[in-house]
Amino acid sequence: MKFIRQPVEEATVNLTPLIDVVFLLLIFFMVSTTFTKERQLVINLPEAVGEAPTEDPLQIEIVISADGEYAVNGKRLVNRELATLRKAIIEVSEGNMDLPLTISADKDTAYQSVISAMDVAGRLGFTQQSLPISSLSK
Repeated sequence: MKFIRQPVEEATVNLTPLIDVVFLLLIFFMVSTTFTKERQLVINLPEAVGEAPTEDPLQIEIVISADGEYAVNGKRLVNRELATLRKAIIEVSEGNMDLPLTISADKDTAYQSVISAMDVAGRLGFTQQSLPISSLSK
């Protein structure tokens, strides 16, 4: 028995409706878009009147190196003992315990050195202590 083959129709996709839809969307977005001019405000800012402060307020800065050596306001201490650090802080502060105190340390500094400096300052009565984050991550 001989079978008759039916001709195979080639499958095609008609793109005409797709193009029509995309064209209509393009027209819709073009018509619905609003064109506005951006306006700029002119602001006249007030200027400060007065004299600039001549001196920076006194503050105490303790810098701790990677190997645990202390420096108070840029002056390196002769040893790493806490009694020496205490004497240096008292000498720089001249008895004024209300001064801000900043403790900066190298990123490789042992935590014990930083905690010891904070402890010495706290025992002396300094309440305004700060540890700048940026100095600890250098």
